[in-house]
Amino acid sequence: MRKLLLICLALCVMFMLVGVTFAADSTTVNGIVSDSKCGAKNAGTKGAECTKECVKKGAKLVVVTDGDQKVIAVDNPDALTGHEGHHVAVTGTVTGESMHVDSVKMIEKSAM
Repeated sequence: MRKLLLICLALCVMFMLVGVTFAADSTTVNGIVSDSKCGAKNAGTKGAECTKECVKKGAKLVVVTDGDQKVIAVDNPDALTGHEGHHVAVTGTVTGESMHVDSVKMIEKSAM
């Protein structure tokens, strides 16, 4: 019985470590959803309509980070559709200069 409990405990610890490892790859970035053509110039609610127009013409949706105004390309821009010009918290995996978005959550302007 004791061996069985020790084996279960060891498996639980192993699965916990694997879970922590996978969670470490995920990053949350706060910023404004804009387009790849205008980037930071278009970031904000005033640029939402312009962003929508640029996307219709072939530009991709991007995230312009709070503070340093860095433009982050998005591997799956459809995940940001409907959030043009919104201040959001984007969670996903960052690889180099781009991000694969797992979730998007709107945040209030006062949280900037």
